[in-house]
Amino acid sequence: MWFVRFLTSSIGKKFLMATTGLLLFLFLCTHVAGNATIFMSSEVFQSYADELHSHPLIVIVFSFSLLLVFLAHILVGLYLFYENRQVSNSRYAVTTRVVKNSFASSTMPYTGLFILAFLVVHIFGFTFAPHDSLISVTVKDLLSNFFYALFYILAFVALTIHLSHGFWSMLQTFGVNHPRYNALIARLSLILPLFFLLIFGGIAFYFMSGLGASF
Repeated sequence: MWFVRFLTSSIGKKFLMATTGLLLFLFLCTHVAGNATIFMSSEVFQSYADELHSHPLIVIVFSFSLLLVFLAHILVGLYLFYENRQVSNSRYAVTTRVVKNSFASSTMPYTGLFILAFLVVHIFGFTFAPHDSLISVTVKDLLSNFFYALFYILAFVALTIHLSHGFWSMLQTFGVNHPRYNALIARLSLILPLFFLLIFGGIAFYFMSGLGASF
C-alpha cells in the first residue's frame, strides 16, 4: 500500500513528525487561549472549564486523538533522532538553516521527554484531584505549591527550547523555505515559544508568588 510505504520512508517519517507537530502546536494555541482566562478571574476560568466539559463525548474523542498524536510524535521523533545518530548527513533534506540553534536541535529528545514527564505529572494531579473540587480550585492548589509551580515553569522552558527548533523544522519539512520568508521564520521561531512561556509560566508564577491568593 503506497500510503504505508510513504510513512515508513525517510521523507514520510519526517512528514509525519511535522504533521503531528503542527497538530500539537494548534492544541497549544487553543490551550493557552483557555488558560489565559485565569488572569481574568476564577469565575471566568471556571465558566470556560465548565463549558469545555459539558460535552463529555467530544472531550473523550479529542483526548484520545490527542494521545495518539502525542505517541506518534514521540515515537517517530525518537526514531529519527536515533537514525540521525547513525549517519553523518542532516536529518532534513533542506540543509540551509535560517535559525542556527544547535543546542535546541541536539537536545530535542531530552526536552521532549522532559515535557512528557511533565504531562504525566500534570494529568495525574488533575485526575486524582477531589471530584467535588472545582477545577479553578484545583489549579490554584496545585500551582500554589512552590515546587510544583517551579516544575511547571521548567517544563515550559523545555517546551520553549523544543519548539524553537521544532517550529523551524516543521516549516522546512513542509517546504516553507524562501529568502522572502526566512527572516519572518527566524523571528517566529523565537517569538512563538517565548509567548507560550510568558503565558503558561506567568500562570505558575501568578500563584507561586502569592499574586493569585484571591483567585
